[in-house]
Amino acid sequence: MNPNRKKILVAVDVSNQSLEGVRYVSKLLSSQEIEVVLFHVYNDLPEFLYDLGKEREYRRTIESIPGWQGILETSMNDFMGEARQILIDSDVPEEWITIKIRKREGGIARDIILESYEGYVAVVVGQGEMSGFNNSLIGSVANKLIEGLNHVAVCVVGGGPSPENILVALDRSEGAMRAVDYVGSMFCRPNCEVTLLHVIKSIYVRPQEDEDFFLSEEEKRLVEECLEVEKVEMASVSDESRNRLIEACFEPKRVRTKLITHVSSRAGAIVQEARDGGYGTIVVGRRGLSEVEEFVMGRVSRKVIHLARERAVWVVP
Repeated sequence: MNPNRKKILVAVDVSNQSLEGVRYVSKLLSSQEIEVVLFHVYNDLPEFLYDLGKEREYRRTIESIPGWQGILETSMNDFMGEARQILIDSDVPEEWITIKIRKREGGIARDIILESYEGYVAVVVGQGEMSGFNNSLIGSVANKLIEGLNHVAVCVVGGGPSPENILVALDRSEGAMRAVDYVGSMFCRPNCEVTLLHVIKSIYVRPQEDEDFFLSEEEKRLVEECLEVEKVEMASVSDESRNRLIEACFEPKRVRTKLITHVSSRAGAIVQEARDGGYGTIVVGRRGLSEVEEFVMGRVSRKVIHLARERAVWVVP
């Protein structure tokens, strides 16, 4: 592979959602010189034995089953062939595609994180795959990747989204501006459209533990004044962000800004806007305005991924 060309790590298993992740990447790369590594970490034992801590006790029994390893190998080879063909059909040159299959060592998420240090610009994984996801939350593997991949962007793909309509969550932090610059470097496609969205939570939302919570008229006036100050400050941030995207490659008419105020949940408002506007891709920054805000932004990112089941969510460090 060319060391000067950008690389994306696509972590896959043999699920349909993995193929959707590959299709998403194929649409993203069709006009760019980015290499793809299809990366699979396989278990030589059923996953539930690792969960129960019984791998040593039952290893010999499982390994004695005729054809066990052959079934694993055939299944993954067939899947990799299909995934590779999806990329080729989207005009990704064959020499830009690499397949890596490795036996589980430190754990699925840990092995993916270790591989991510090999010069990648992004790690893409399908929501609901990698044998560790479940329906209750994002899933153990995705959570570990979001927490552990603080040096590279991570994208969790749900459903079959498109990368051509992008919603970027914006605030006044350096992290948000890095997310804007990342969009400018990764999504330069003729038909891509971007909306820069800033969401302000409402101070009028009553705390659940305080049924008597209310604001006086004077307090409401002060809140509204603060809101107006925030709008003015965000206007300059939005303008700068828009200019950066235009300088990167986007047509001016394809970059919009939007402000939403008085909501109870930033993550909920971001995802609802994505649904209402038909955005297939959501981009959020990992770090916020301060040490405390950095933690909060990480929480927002996780909530967005959990809520945006049919979309691709990028978390940019």
